[in-house]
This record gives sequence, C-alpha cells and structure tokens, in this order.
Amino acid sequence: MATAVASSSALSFLFLDPNYSSLRNTNALSPQPSRSSLPRQIRPLCCAASSTSLEEYNVRRVRHADESIREEAARRDLASPSHAQGFSAWYVPFGPSSEPGERYSLDDIVYRSSSGGLLDVQHDFSALAKFPGSYWRDLFDSRIGRTTWPYGSGVWSKKEFVLPEIDADHIVSLFEGNSNLFWAERLGREHLGGMPDLWVKHCGISHTGSFKDLGMTVLVSQVNRLRSKPLSRPIGGVGCASTGDTSAALSAYCAAAKIPAIVFLPTDRISLAQLIQPIANGATVLSIDTDFDGCMRLIREVTSELPIYLANSLNSLRLEGQKTAAIEILQQFDWEVPDWVIVPGGNLGNIYAFYKGFSMCKELGLVDKIPRLVCAQAANANPLYIHYKSGWRDFKAVTAAPTFASAIQIGDPVSIDRAVYAIQKTNGIVEEATEEELMNAMSVADRTGMFACPHTGVALAALFKLRERGEIGTNDRTIVVSTAHGLKFTQSKVEYHANEIPDLLCKYANPPLKVKADFGSVMDVLRKKLVLKN
Repeated sequence: MATAVASSSALSFLFLDPNYSSLRNTNALSPQPSRSSLPRQIRPLCCAASSTSLEEYNVRRVRHADESIREEAARRDLASPSHAQGFSAWYVPFGPSSEPGERYSLDDIVYRSSSGGLLDVQHDFSALAKFPGSYWRDLFDSRIGRTTWPYGSGVWSKKEFVLPEIDADHIVSLFEGNSNLFWAERLGREHLGGMPDLWVKHCGISHTGSFKDLGMTVLVSQVNRLRSKPLSRPIGGVGCASTGDTSAALSAYCAAAKIPAIVFLPTDRISLAQLIQPIANGATVLSIDTDFDGCMRLIREVTSELPIYLANSLNSLRLEGQKTAAIEILQQFDWEVPDWVIVPGGNLGNIYAFYKGFSMCKELGLVDKIPRLVCAQAANANPLYIHYKSGWRDFKAVTAAPTFASAIQIGDPVSIDRAVYAIQKTNGIVEEATEEELMNAMSVADRTGMFACPHTGVALAALFKLRERGEIGTNDRTIVVSTAHGLKFTQSKVEYHANEIPDLLCKYANPPLKVKADFGSVMDVLRKKLVLKN
C-alpha cells in the first residue's frame, strides 16, 4: 500500500515534468471500480515511462527542515505555471458580442464586455484535450488530502482547469474546499419517501464558513499576481458589496495576502456572526443604510473612480473557483454523475459555476453527462423563479423583502443571464420557498443530524416540493448544496425554537424545558419524553 500511495503522489510532480508526456498512453492505470458510496482508493501508477524514477522523486519530495511548503514547491519545480504545458485562459463576453473575436487577458482589469455585458473565463480546451479524461481524473485524485503547495486546496488541486497561468508563488490559499458529503440517510428515509441516495454537499465547512472561499482564493490570488506587476494604475485594495459571506471570505484572504479589503454591508440585514468576520480580519467595513442592490450600485461607482479591484460575482474569476465544488462532487462519487444538484440562488453566479464545472468535465471526457440543476430561491427574493414561471419572458428585477436566508436576499441579480443559461442547458428547474417552508425544512434536517443554514433550508424546501410532485424520483441520486455553516445563523434558529417568529407556526420547535431542581420533577419529564422498551 505504501508503494501505491507514493506512486500516486508522484503524479502531481510528474505532470509538470516536460519529459513525462507518455502518461496519457500508459496502460498501468487500474480500471475504475464500480459505483459505490465508499471513498475512492488511491490507485497505483507506473512511473517507468518517465525519465524521473520514483526513487529519485522520493528523494526530492522530502521537505527540508528550514523551508516552507511554498519554498518546497519552488525547489521541486511545482511552482511552474501550467502554461509551460500550453494551458491558458482569457476573458470573453458571456453570450453574443458586438465585436467578433473580443477577448481580454486575465491580467486586464475589466469586468464587462464592450457592449456592457458580463464576461466569462474561457479555457484553451484544445490544449487541455491533448490529455484524455482518465488522465485528468487521476491527476486530480492524486492531489486529494495532500499538503503539497498549492494542490492541497480543493480549488488549486484543479489548477489547470481554474487559473493555469498563475505562478504558485502568487497563489493565496487557506486550503479551502475538499468539503464533505453528508449522507442524509434519515432525512431521505423518514421525510422524503425513502430516498436512499440523498446527500448534502457541505460547502459551508470551509475556512470562513461558506462556499465563497472557493471563488475568493482565485480572485485574491489574481490580485496578488497583478500587484506584483508594474501597473499604470496600481491596485490599492479589493472591495465588495455583500450580504455577509462574500465580505467574510474577501477579508480573510486579503488579510492572508496583506492586501487592504473594503466591504459595503447593508445595515441590519446580515447576521452578527457574518458582520464580525470582516471586522476581525481587519477590513474597512462600511455599514450602509440600503439593501444589497444599493450597496452593489455604490461599490461599482466607487471602483470606477478609485484603484479598488471589484470582488463581487460580476467578476467572473470567482466562478472559476466555485465551479470546483462540482468537480469535487464527481470525485466523491468516483466520477459518476448524480441525477440532480440543488443550489440556493441569490446573485446567481453559483448555479452557473456548478454548470460550468460539470460541463467542463463532460467536454474534456472526465464524465459523459451533466446532472439536472435546480435553483432554489426564497419567495421573498425570487426574480429568477418569476422569470422561469413566465416562460423566460422579459426579466424584471424585484425589490427583495427580508428573509431568513439573508445571503440570497437579492432582487436584481448580476448573473441572471448566466443562471438562465445553466438552467436551460441542463433541463433544470427553478423553485421557491416561503419563510415557513425554508425554516421548517432547515429544522427537520437539523433533527436528522445536520445543522443547516437557512439558505440550505431553501434548497431542502425545494427538494420537498419536487419530491411531492414526483419530478425527483425515489432512487435519484440527489445532491443538496449547503452554501454556509449553520453557526453563522444561530439567531434565526434561536427565534424559531423559542416560537418567537411572528406568523410562523415553527412546527419543529424544540425549546428547552424548565424543570425544578429535584429528582421527582426530572423523572416526570423524562418519563413523558422517553419511549422505553420492556
């Protein structure tokens, strides 16, 4: 077993060895195991085709006592950018362009196309396709759980699919990603008609407690790269408008890179836990008396005047990191594609990011199909749902009302066109959840072992509705994406379980029981609560 692990570990080095071009032709890769929920085992790889032997590699892989993992990567040539293999990426307009062939370098500070539309990051698929899908699967799998810089990160373990031309020395990573899949066995069995293959992707189990880390590591890394260059207008800091989680992620990554962070937050519209994160990380926090859409308008005006790099999902770099959650899901199921993936939607970049990750894997032969996507919105902030129900007729922004799912309280989403594209390309569905539906769904999930955030409650409520209508089958492998950690939203849970939410039934409330401090009183309560078998 030790030899197998060492051989697989060598792959991440050998990939960047220009002499190791024959890996794609080797027959030494063992066949994929059959469908299983068990973890994938690392498979042995033959190094005989390489001019670098395994013994030589093992000597080089030992980190010196006085060097960091970044210095070790540089010494072992792992810091070489992937364009040495011909991989590259650039910005193109998302959708139709008024200028044929319009494209921009990722080093350009540009957020929109010449016609004012969104941009997208396009990779050189012809270069990536020189390696078969099996090659990429084994390369990515070989990096899981490592501390090798920067491939120990769930995002940067897919560096060639994310930001191939950046030097590893410029990468700002907190070893994000690699989040677990929670097998929601009891929830599926007892509350959803016996679903045996229901899973929750806990993207909130990340450094700052939300999926936003996945995109922010990419954006801040690129800013770090740009700040090392002689720019005509040097970048003085990075800014964002936020409903909470974006500001937390931006602040943490900027703090790690010693880059000033500026965040615009809507006053009294985010949780205390979300507010304290950017404050603790040293960001300049502006609490503004408006909603997220108002903050977004202001930050765009400010970044057009000051040398502040815009970090909102208008910036398509973030989606390159977020799409790796889709690739992780494929890895966790041994590269078998689930039937459904349900994603909470606010500013709507994430649903497109999941589509992009799945689509890229299909196009490059890692998998042979794409799952159907569901975007779940809070009924109090549901512009995509209204658009979907209208048959995709003219989109109209809405004024988002307060919702416990505060991170998706957005009425004029920047990525509306991206989201529509993702839903249409996957024959997907858009569903909504009322405040009572999302809080009840969150709470019943908690009773089966989770500790979900309200946004996950939105996605779970959508799942309940789709199961009731029969659109999601009993045996469909279904993934619910949990975007944030429940500990960020404890106040809403406290109010729910205390039955203190006006106009909500709080069906699953479980308040503490006040009991006198004597044995008889305690026993009386427990006899009523416990079902004791004879």
